[in-house]
Amino acid sequence: MQLSIHSSFLPHNDPDAALAFYRDTLGFEVRLDVGYQGMRWITVGPPGQPGTSIVLYPPAASPGVTEDERRTIAEMMAKGTFGSILLATKDLDGVFDKLQAAEAEVVQEPVDQPYGVRDCAFRDPSGNMIRIQELN
Repeated sequence: MQLSIHSSFLPHNDPDAALAFYRDTLGFEVRLDVGYQGMRWITVGPPGQPGTSIVLYPPAASPGVTEDERRTIAEMMAKGTFGSILLATKDLDGVFDKLQAAEAEVVQEPVDQPYGVRDCAFRDPSGNMIRIQELN
């Protein structure tokens, strides 16, 4: 069996701020921007990688989620403990400098981890953890 990762989902609580971060700050392409009943699903992805996307979605639209669960999700998003994604680059310092200059929320500066990778971390405007590893 051969599988590939097509899309990953990250919640957003402000579609315009999410769009600005992923498009303007990270340089991702906007592949879809779909509105429905006052909500927006925005699909973005890295240039040159049309088969890999991130769907930025409104967590309130998740079926089967209770109001109590929605409140918990909102609280976790505010703390930055709900969604996360791991990106990779060959130029970690350059990417870090660009994100820091764009005033992205720095969580961790580039560091050599004891488990063998060098990485840094940011939060997107919705609180999602964005970790970036350096590729050798």
